Amino acid sequence: MEVNDALIDNLSNLARLEFNATEKVAIKKDLQKMIHFVEKLGQLDTTGVEPLLHMSPEINVLREDILQGSISREAALSAAPVTDGTYFEVPKVIRK
Repeated sequence: MEVNDALIDNLSNLARLEFNATEKVAIKKDLQKMIHFVEKLGQLDTTGVEPLLHMSPEINVLREDILQGSISREAALSAAPVTDGTYFEVPKVIRK
């Protein structure tokens, strides 16, 4: 696969990016290196090699749910810097 200016322009349009001339040259070289690397990988003999689907042989390693109590509202609010007695008070972050 040949990396040319048309391919760079198409990729930059799809990614909504803009490149100047020197950046295009650098990107063209990088893409060409990546494509050559993938082409080399395609030449490897992988007969008898199972595809790697997961990094771990374990499947669905889950813990048992343990029911336990939680802290009371008063205990939770006692650690808060600002409270109205029922809720935590935080600075307003959404402005209309």
